[in-house]
Amino acid sequence: MADVVSSFMSIGLSEQKAKETLKNETLSSTLKKAIDLAQGQLGSSAIDKITGTLLYSMVTRLKDTNRLPFLTKYIISRKITTELQLSAALDFVKSHPQGDVDQRKFEVACGVGVVVTPEQIEDAVELIIRKHKDQLLAERYRFNMGILMGEARATLKWADGKIVKNEVDMQVLHLLGPKTEADLEKKSKAVKPKAPEKDVKIEQASAVNGDGNIENKSLMEQLRGEALKFHKPGENYKTEGYVVTPNTMNLLKKHLEETGGQVRTRFPPEPNGILHIGHAKAINFNFGFAKANNGICFLRYDDTNPEKEEEKYFTAIKDMVEWLGYEPYAVTHASDNFQRLYNLAVDLIRRGHAYVCHQRGEELKGHNVPSSPWRERPVEESLVLFEHMRKGMFAEGEATLRMKMVMEDGKMDPVAYRIKYTPHHRTGDTWCIYPTYDYTHCLCDSIENITHSLCTKEFQARRSSYFWLCNALDVYCPVQWEYGRLNLTYTVVSKRKIIKLVETGVVRDWDDPRLFTLTALRRRGFPPQAINNFCARVGVTVAQTTMEPHLLEACVREVLNDTAPRAMAILEPLKVTIINLPTNAQKELRVPDFPANEARGSHVVPFSKTIFIEQSDFREVMEKGYKRLTPDQSVGLRYAGYVISVQRVIKDDRGKVCELEVTCVSSDTAEKPKAFIHWVSEPLLCEVRLYERLFLHKNPEDPAEVPAGFLSDINPNSLTVIESALVDRSVGKAKVFDKFQFERVGYFSVDADSTPEKLVFNRTVTLKEDPGKI
Repeated sequence: MADVVSSFMSIGLSEQKAKETLKNETLSSTLKKAIDLAQGQLGSSAIDKITGTLLYSMVTRLKDTNRLPFLTKYIISRKITTELQLSAALDFVKSHPQGDVDQRKFEVACGVGVVVTPEQIEDAVELIIRKHKDQLLAERYRFNMGILMGEARATLKWADGKIVKNEVDMQVLHLLGPKTEADLEKKSKAVKPKAPEKDVKIEQASAVNGDGNIENKSLMEQLRGEALKFHKPGENYKTEGYVVTPNTMNLLKKHLEETGGQVRTRFPPEPNGILHIGHAKAINFNFGFAKANNGICFLRYDDTNPEKEEEKYFTAIKDMVEWLGYEPYAVTHASDNFQRLYNLAVDLIRRGHAYVCHQRGEELKGHNVPSSPWRERPVEESLVLFEHMRKGMFAEGEATLRMKMVMEDGKMDPVAYRIKYTPHHRTGDTWCIYPTYDYTHCLCDSIENITHSLCTKEFQARRSSYFWLCNALDVYCPVQWEYGRLNLTYTVVSKRKIIKLVETGVVRDWDDPRLFTLTALRRRGFPPQAINNFCARVGVTVAQTTMEPHLLEACVREVLNDTAPRAMAILEPLKVTIINLPTNAQKELRVPDFPANEARGSHVVPFSKTIFIEQSDFREVMEKGYKRLTPDQSVGLRYAGYVISVQRVIKDDRGKVCELEVTCVSSDTAEKPKAFIHWVSEPLLCEVRLYERLFLHKNPEDPAEVPAGFLSDINPNSLTVIESALVDRSVGKAKVFDKFQFERVGYFSVDADSTPEKLVFNRTVTLKEDPGKI
């Protein structure tokens, strides 16, 4: 095993990442084969870090291991040298699963041998800047620079992205000059006219006052209260913007007959990642609104992209919903309706609202105008071609089904179906065409008779398409409502960015306690009721909310203060020998689990001649204001009934204090000390992990705040591991996720890495707010 770890480390993996990889048998086996192949082709065991990183990236993403030797050869021979080329190579072999690979076509597809010179980059960027010159001069730095980069990357596909960006930045600076004060001012928002009374919105039901305290109602009060003036089931037509057709009232009548007027919501996550703190608000909102109104809520997996979905995500999502205290009325999948959705797509074509298009991915990006040259294709022709798509007679990207509509943001004819030759986890190889979110979501809502389709604000641009598609097919149309997202500072929640953190070894996995995924917060020791309380305090807002982590921490402390039993633990032990006690002196002390309410239970701790205290509770030289143990100042031992005084300070060869010899007297007869400290005797050895913020800046994704990117903003002190901490024996039978308050130290939770031989604790939060810790 050590040899394998060393082998993995030889290609640039950290020791921690190598050990984590070893836990995945399939991945570690494939990686070992790739390393062996590489070393065999090189005739050496030395693999540089860039090559090693590409090898690791390849094996984590390669599904067909028969292609392993082929791709490894290209990486080792330095024909594939970038992630962009590797992605193209993986896409190519995935789309050519059978037979030998046509190397000429492969190399063209992957940019093998293509060299982009600085002069070519300069010339290409100059043409793009010239194209947008008038708009750049008019808007200056408020112009969307992403447009320039997008066009540059499309033109210079195999160029180094950093060099391209530097060239764009340099030429923009040359054209516009440095930013002025006017450029730095925030763009003022246009004043919107006040909405009419019938334009119902979700009002903010809580606020943060000037002192940082949160004044709020419970979530259930908010969700059933006057703040949410939603339409009643069956009265969808009263909603602003709802389209009424000649058949609307009949459809609503049938809907009421099937639901009995019951409120129905759904939580529809994509099973391609782990839920994060923002999803906690969505879960509370969807499940909570249904619960507050005696309704039901479905957990519906939006599983329409088989390339990104994994079984572990399905399991983890359901676990997190239930962990937060909600039980789905039913667990459903978009894939349950694949046949029905396909039939509806055929009907959409017949009604003249959809057509088969052959524009490629780049042409389709953003559904750009001018419209597709195939938009007016005859209905019968589109029906035949759609059936050909269904039967696998086109390559991926060669054809799509598009809907004839313009969305609120100006995007034209969104895609309804695309081709993917990837087996689906539930339907296998039955389908090679899969519906998109824009097509699937509203129809699944309709099929499940959802009354309130609650979603975050970014989906507001899709509300009109939601209504349009249901009405175009003449099916029951629910109502989409938007609410503000919940964001936190000092973190990232994007799946792509978290994967990057995992792959680079910054964090261990999706449940690393420094992240704000729900699995990470559970592992950290955050109680679910604290997260729910936090969501309630944030309030049901229509505006996007960005909160500080310490507000979430405050909710955690409130819950743990009432629920976490007390124990004593020493993180940095200093041995103390009580010389005026007999050698065999030993007694058991009964200590309350909750000192403020001793009726709630107690536990027993031993007390003997040798105890351990925190190093910080002793100073050899007395300082003004210091109230704990010194050679000239006594302290009390919490719960023990003794006051101790230093008689001798023992140091090691380096002059560091390693032991104290003290005497003790009963606290009943001694002068009252200035402080009482905690201690342990005959303790258990444990490991303690202390966490601070993962990122140094509030907004690590903001280029203005962190120009070099979020990976450059990692706090080097975000994790401190103490391998030889001591804890009293009362916690010896603790189970994973059990929570304690270590007196005077903080709140801690038992980690899943614990073994029968050694407990591992994660610090959940400090006892008091500390701006540097999360």
